Amino acid sequence: MSSSRQLHLGAFMRPASIHTGAWRYPGAWPDMNFNFPHIKQSIQTLERAKFDAFFMADHMAVLNMPIDALKRSHTATSFEPFTLLSALSQVTERIGLVATGSTTFDAPYHIARRFASLDYLSGGRAGWNIVTTSNPDAALNFGLEEHMEHGERYRRAREFYDVVTGLWDSWADDAFVRDVEDGIFFDPAKMHVLNHKGKYLSVRGPLNIARPIQGWPVIVQAGASESGRQLAAETAEAVFTAQSDLDVGRKFYADVKGRMEKLGRSRDAMKILPACFVVVGNTVEEARAKRAKLDSLVNYANAIASLSIALGHDASKFDPDGPLPDNIPDSNASKSGRERAIALARRENLTVRQLAQRLGGYSGLAMVGTAKTIADEMEEWLETEGSDGFTVMFPYLPGGLEDFVTQVVPELQRRGLFRREYEGTTLRENLGLARPPNRFFQN
Repeated sequence: MSSSRQLHLGAFMRPASIHTGAWRYPGAWPDMNFNFPHIKQSIQTLERAKFDAFFMADHMAVLNMPIDALKRSHTATSFEPFTLLSALSQVTERIGLVATGSTTFDAPYHIARRFASLDYLSGGRAGWNIVTTSNPDAALNFGLEEHMEHGERYRRAREFYDVVTGLWDSWADDAFVRDVEDGIFFDPAKMHVLNHKGKYLSVRGPLNIARPIQGWPVIVQAGASESGRQLAAETAEAVFTAQSDLDVGRKFYADVKGRMEKLGRSRDAMKILPACFVVVGNTVEEARAKRAKLDSLVNYANAIASLSIALGHDASKFDPDGPLPDNIPDSNASKSGRERAIALARRENLTVRQLAQRLGGYSGLAMVGTAKTIADEMEEWLETEGSDGFTVMFPYLPGGLEDFVTQVVPELQRRGLFRREYEGTTLRENLGLARPPNRFFQN
């Protein structure tokens, strides 16, 4: 195949690998989550490889799983994302810095101010991953007795987005005249007071920081439910999504890009970057052996807890060696995560134990093979409109990251599918996204 299109690659770091067995893998860094030198080394390696972005997910609560499972999980705790990415902005120059910011448990003024600050600290490399937060235990950390209903969370998120972007547009780009002679620091005519009063939010404004370097930090969205897809079509410039295979990926791609067009948005104004768990070996057999070793390090307590989280229901009560029950009660958890788990069980005729073991490690899209076979798969996704690139998940650190950077990236570059140098200095420039106009001022 040959293509005029090029892949975009983000790195899902969390900051550690998403696989439950990653911290136990031989040669891995068990303390990755709280070892800043390790994280610094990883992001600088990604930047040398010309990755678009370092993507840090976030949790607003310790994972809601039994303590016997939680005690084995390396994702129980991690750095607060803005603090970490602000520090990383000072030891990198071009790679994007994407952080999760919750629309359910944070305030839009805080989110707008933090991301604008990160955009300035990084020279225009910030991205906001809009999430509504699916973990019901998060509500208990913010003065609530129960989690907001799924649909209600997305309706609040849509208003939240309008407020944050409105706050980013508080100032014209040339508002700060800094006239030393006349003593005029800014032009009052180029300041806008938002005065938003909506169903969920009331925010006066203006934001007390100048308009971000990128106009707005890049808007990233991760939901795959009906509500999530619509929010993405209306607002997102990059979509981090979980797809099981190419056919499913192509349907998602066509659906979301089609919704954009109906809204009058260009298809090129969004990059769809599905999560992809990549295990590289010198041979396909070696790569599969690495994956098998990783999966063997997942304790069953973690496995069944992961299944419970995905379903929003206690799976420990199910017969481990029987099929997944048909009458699982509905829940307020992530709709798309629940649907993927059930579909996987039905598609591969898995027992509860087998499904749990798969989810306990990583059950999503995986490319396990050599640099050539992995590049072949990525190229096919790009050519057949399954994606615009990938959000790469590494099996363990630092080895899994090094394998991808030293073997897969050169193969993609050789095929003309991935950059050898960054296109610009901002995340928008490197993703090929336009700088948004200010809705209140024409510059």
